[in-house]
Amino acid sequence: MGISQELLEERVQPVSKNRYSVLIPLCAAGIIIPIVFTGPAIATPMIARDLGGSLLELGGVVNAYNVAFGSCVMAGGALADRFGRKRCFISGLLLFFLTSLLIGFAPNITFLNVFRGIEGIAGALTLTSASALIAQEFDDHLRLRAFSFLGTSFGVGLAFGPMLVGVLIAHLGWRALFFGIALASLLVFVFSFQKVNESSDPNAKRIDWWGIALFTLALGALILGIVSGPEKGWGYPNVVALLVGSGVLLLLFVIVELKSREPMLDLSLFRFPRFVGVQLLPISTGFCFVALLVYLPIWFIGVQGYDETEVGLAILPLTAPMLIVPFLAGSLSRHIAPGYLCGAGLLLAALGECWLAFALEPGASIWTIVLPMLVIGIGSGLPWGLMDGLSMSVVPKERAGMAAGIFTTMRVAGEAVAIAIIGALLVGYTASGLQRLSGENPLLDPARVGDWAGRVASGQLNSVLGQAASADKDALGQLLATVYQHSFSAVLVLIAVLTAVCAVLCALTVKVDNVGGAPEKN
Repeated sequence: MGISQELLEERVQPVSKNRYSVLIPLCAAGIIIPIVFTGPAIATPMIARDLGGSLLELGGVVNAYNVAFGSCVMAGGALADRFGRKRCFISGLLLFFLTSLLIGFAPNITFLNVFRGIEGIAGALTLTSASALIAQEFDDHLRLRAFSFLGTSFGVGLAFGPMLVGVLIAHLGWRALFFGIALASLLVFVFSFQKVNESSDPNAKRIDWWGIALFTLALGALILGIVSGPEKGWGYPNVVALLVGSGVLLLLFVIVELKSREPMLDLSLFRFPRFVGVQLLPISTGFCFVALLVYLPIWFIGVQGYDETEVGLAILPLTAPMLIVPFLAGSLSRHIAPGYLCGAGLLLAALGECWLAFALEPGASIWTIVLPMLVIGIGSGLPWGLMDGLSMSVVPKERAGMAAGIFTTMRVAGEAVAIAIIGALLVGYTASGLQRLSGENPLLDPARVGDWAGRVASGQLNSVLGQAASADKDALGQLLATVYQHSFSAVLVLIAVLTAVCAVLCALTVKVDNVGGAPEKN
């Protein structure tokens, strides 16, 4: 998370009278960050009704933030070390305040997406600086306890954020979400001036601007290409150019990093099979857990007809385990090999995905999907509580700082790619299903099924029905919901297969004596 290894190892004596008061603004920021990610996903259907927008533009509500966040994590850590961790922390909070305030007044979807991207930069600055400030302020076992408080804060935001966001949006509208984020960020910003001490690294490395630029462009082109594919067609020249361009940019990024004396990412760490295995953990949880935080709310609102308050409560079984299970995983790792524990958790999540695939259907009772969501949340929580520590445990101790930075970058970037791929699959499967039925069902216009699929997948089922004749609305609505449900179930099965494969690979490759210890010898 942008923490230098020297900072991890040095003993720093804090100058504050009450060192734990420093944790108040840092943990408050830890609650805000997950809400900034999950909240707009719940708000997307309402944003679509208010501002309109294509599937690509509505996907940007989530994707713009993720791409910017993932691309700037390492840069945020470098900036914090060079220019001051407090300075970067409060700058991130100020940027959160300004961007959220402007998004609340957004006149159109393009304006919103531009500032969601800038909000992602704010998230990267805030996260990396908060982690570095804790490492600076606390020593030894107190540092571990402080990080556990920060982790708990993330858990609180992740577990209960969707519920709070749902209530806020249902009663005050989607703009109130961003005004609320702006207000919370401003309060933490003001409090941080008094409680947080400044620090920097006099030996900070130079910032790898070329690496950052190439990585950002490669990730952005990949996400844009994936999201554009279902709407434009995979053979469309612009889509092909984006995907090919992403590959070229990624290759250039690798070349630049390998030749750089002070690279953004030390790619030589990928020579360690265990390190590669650990990178599979955020990829798998990105598909089996994080993507559901985006697309299940859209399902509940667009297909089931839930309001935002009901959605926040409905996905609580999925998110609530993240408040407890990661701690349980830490305790279990003392007795069970972390690789096996992570593998078991992912297998449990895969089972939950399959169960959910068969439980989802239009008009389904919430009680039929509570248990599979709970199983997914528990299964995902096991690797979730271990993978940050594992990322540093599977490499030589002197390279733990870089390993943590690479892992955080891979985590956020992997989640962004997972969300884009799942969205593309949902639209593609829905369009294919409607196309197959269009020849035999007069309700379906073959020329419009692609557009309809995109609208249904982004929670705009009612906008499609608004264009239909009154006599056809009920039948068309049931047909579209059924096809989308079949598509969602098919995607869940694919996620389950991918998660199960990752589970086996992680169990075989991730081997350490203990979390935070040295890698086992071959």
